[in-house]
Amino acid sequence: MSAFRIRPATGEDSRVLADMLVEAVNGNAERARSRVNVLEDPSFVRYIAGWKRPGDFGCVAEDANGVAVGACWARLFPADDPGSGFVAVGVPELTLGVYRQWRAQGAGRALLRELALAASAHGYARLSLSVERTNFAQRLYTSEGYVAVASGANADTMVRTVR
Repeated sequence: MSAFRIRPATGEDSRVLADMLVEAVNGNAERARSRVNVLEDPSFVRYIAGWKRPGDFGCVAEDANGVAVGACWARLFPADDPGSGFVAVGVPELTLGVYRQWRAQGAGRALLRELALAASAHGYARLSLSVERTNFAQRLYTSEGYVAVASGANADTMVRTVR
């Protein structure tokens, strides 16, 4: 099951990103939220609303049959309406989601690396994210060079330099 390929995310990937947003939000299986709950929550849906708006970029992992198994994308937020992983204007905030059965098989790492390359190609120097401390993905982010720069009650904001 570990054969996958990475391709750029397109404007037609809004459904894929919605699926992966649900996966990302549910990184902690003990506090899983329904698809409807996630996609009706403005604090979450803002990461995909209007995809692909100017400045949005990302990538999708697909299995050998072309079925999406994960996605990683980035979006800019303004200082007066920041995302949960906001660190500064001009620093895109990423979201990573991988279907549970594809986790720990390299797809998440490959997506993170591809997104870092895309960020650099778009002229960005850093990427940021927010991750709950109980989310197993935090170890992945740390291993890929993300460093905690702020901590909240349950989550950390992390940043990585990409160029």
